[in-house]
Amino acid sequence: MSKNLQFNLRKLHRKIAPILFLPLLISALTGIAYRIGRSWFGLSDQFGDFMMIIHEGKYLGKPLAPVYVLLTGLGLAGMLVTGIFMLKQRQNQSKSDKFSTRLLHRFLAPVFFLPLVVSASTGITYRLGKTWFGLSTEQAQLFLDIHQGNYLGSSWRGVYILLVGLGLIFMLVTGMEMTGIFRNNLIKVQAK
Repeated sequence: MSKNLQFNLRKLHRKIAPILFLPLLISALTGIAYRIGRSWFGLSDQFGDFMMIIHEGKYLGKPLAPVYVLLTGLGLAGMLVTGIFMLKQRQNQSKSDKFSTRLLHRFLAPVFFLPLVVSASTGITYRLGKTWFGLSTEQAQLFLDIHQGNYLGSSWRGVYILLVGLGLIFMLVTGMEMTGIFRNNLIKVQAK
């Protein structure tokens, strides 16, 4: 891969990350809350519906909810793809690094890559399939089952959602830590 392309991927990754941080964090938290709340704690349908309103961006209105899902999911996919390319180019350097947030981020990125790609793509396909492409509930259910890990059975799907959600949260927080945004804001607050 050319140095120019590598630089552009890194730049794109760093530019998109702060924009996607909040929507992806909210998506991860509401997805975990929905699945764990409903499966493990027997929380009400009303609680589940409220979590899904936030998770799918339904608070934006019926026309914008699928757009929100599409942009958030594609944003996550873009972050994953650019991150994997950056990981490949930086492999040699990581061997000499001491333990750091960057090293941990790089180590766990390939672990969560496939589950996050599957989650994003099936979530997008489910929502857009039902809303824009007229998939029946039965057809769309296949994508929702994959998205929620239902193929693992009722005992393990909560664990799957918890691990994928926590993986996304971890990648978001460590990624943002590497940008220095948190440090810069903390320094400004302490200076006042």
